[in-house]
Formats: sequence, structure tokens, C-alpha cells
Amino acid sequence: MRQNNLQQPIYSGFTAQSTAQDVIKGIDLSGKIAIVTGGSAGIGLETTKTLASAGATVIVPARDLEKAKKNLSGIENVEIEKMDLIDPNSIDSFAEKFIGTGRKLDLLINNAGIMWVPLRRDSRGIESQLATNYLGQFHLTAKLWEALKKADGARVINVSSYGHQMSPFDFEDPNFENREYQTLIGYGQSKTASNLFAVALDEKARKFNVRAYSLHPGSVFGTDLGREEPIDLFIQIGTHDENGKIKPEVEAQLKTIPQGAATTVWCATTPLLENIGGVYCENCDIAEIDNGQIEHRFDDPSTIRGVQPYSIDKENAERLWKLSEEILRMKFDVE
Repeated sequence: MRQNNLQQPIYSGFTAQSTAQDVIKGIDLSGKIAIVTGGSAGIGLETTKTLASAGATVIVPARDLEKAKKNLSGIENVEIEKMDLIDPNSIDSFAEKFIGTGRKLDLLINNAGIMWVPLRRDSRGIESQLATNYLGQFHLTAKLWEALKKADGARVINVSSYGHQMSPFDFEDPNFENREYQTLIGYGQSKTASNLFAVALDEKARKFNVRAYSLHPGSVFGTDLGREEPIDLFIQIGTHDENGKIKPEVEAQLKTIPQGAATTVWCATTPLLENIGGVYCENCDIAEIDNGQIEHRFDDPSTIRGVQPYSIDKENAERLWKLSEEILRMKFDVE
């Protein structure tokens, strides 16, 4: 395996308890333009608020415009546009409209995602977690490439997850056509893909002064991400009791939404990453590679950390890039 030798903590001074507002202190984003997918709910909404409060113009593409308008009401410097990540035509329309404005794009935050859903396929037959959590990111980033290049210092941030530890990418059967569907495996595969995308994109884009990152936001309390998850899954991994209630000792250790958005904002804005890219981050720092030395317990969120070597491997990343172009029937020429 070939990995980025920069994949190691740099001791940023922030911690798992740091909030998005802690991280943005002293940073002026006036004149910067950001796009935040999923930017009207959960940690995406907190990310939008934080970037806008520092002076950035934030564009939020949303599937449900009315819900987005309601959630983003009263926040200055925010624009709302229509887009559904699982619909390729919708991605094209959104991107074409933005490119047509001639504006640069300083920050693309690929935050939107789904988690632990039943087997569904999109109009192309692609499993929904893979389509939404990864292929939508790849497609959108490709279509916005000219605007990213124009910024001369853009960053692309893929909000991934510790869930990547649940599965490597299955190059032989990514869409569960010949294997039994397991929602955790589908989720894990999609997040591994998101990490690998950051590795490949950074490798190709750095000559244009565009850098890419992936991250785990932490185990966050109060989002609606897990609304479709069967309670049995939570009981199985040890976070909930037999009655389906979250264990108090687990809840006490979960991050708040402002803490959950902190690593996204850190990756997007910290000067510490100016000469570093293609890394997976957590707790406002670069994550440690998990070579089996980290003991993980789902009932102790502080142990849910580290990055699997397979999800930051450069050869896997390049292979996935080519496969993604084949699946989407499009070229992402970073030139």
C-alpha cells in the first residue's frame, strides 16, 4: 500500500471538545465563496452559519427548498439553490448555473449524506449510499472544477465518517448485485470511497493550488442522520440498552452539533494545512493510521478514531477514480 506520509497528527491545539466557533476565531473569510451540501440541517447547518459569520458567501444546494429556507432564515450571506445529489441531472443543472455566474469557488464542502438505509437504488441502478455519499461528491466536484481552479487556493472537504472502518471498497461488486446487502457494509464502503476520493483529488489538483481532505466529524448527538436506522443496530453495537434507549454514559460523551462541525471548519480554514492535503482528519487534527493498535468500543465514543490504511491508499484511490468515471460515464480531467 502507498500512503501519504503526512497522515499523522500535527497537534493543532484543538480537541474533540472544540466547537466550530472556536476554530473560526480570528479567521476572516470576506470575499470567499463556499458551497456546503446538506448545509441546511445538522452539522451542515452549523458549518454554514460559522462560515457565513466569518464573512464568506455560502451557497446551500438543497433537495427541499422550503425546509432549507426555513432553517436558514435570518442568516446573512447565504444563497439557496435546488439540487438532489442522487439525481445526476440535478447536479449538472446546479453546477452549470454556478459556473455560468463566472464566480470562483474557494470552499466546496461535500457534507450531505445518508446513513444505514434499506437497500435502494437510484435511476441508474446504483446503491443509494454509494450514489449519495460518494458518487454525488465526485460528480459535483468534477462539474465545479473550473471554479475551484479559479480560486487559486481552493479546498475540497469530504465529510466522511469513522464508518469507513466497516468496509473497504469492493471493486468487484460495489452495487451489491452478487452479494447480500448489509446496510453497514454499504455505508462503510461509501465512506471509504469518500476518503479515497480526497487522496486522489489532492494528488491531481495540488498543481492548481487546490487541496482536498476527508474527515470524521465525531459521534454527534442531535442530528437526523440516523432517522432510518433500525434500533437493533444500535443495541448490537452497544450504544443503546435493550429498550432502545441510548445509554446515559454514551450520551454524555457524544459531541454537540457545534463540536461536530468543528473538524469540517478546521479543514476548510486552518493555516496549518496550507502545505498538507489528501489526509483524513478528526477532532480538528490529522488522524492517526489505525494499524490495529487502537482498541475501538462503540460504547466509548472517544475510542472511535483512526483511519484504516485501505481508505487512504493511493493505488486504491487511483483505481476508484477510473471506476467512478466509468460508472458515471464522464471524465473528470484535472487540467
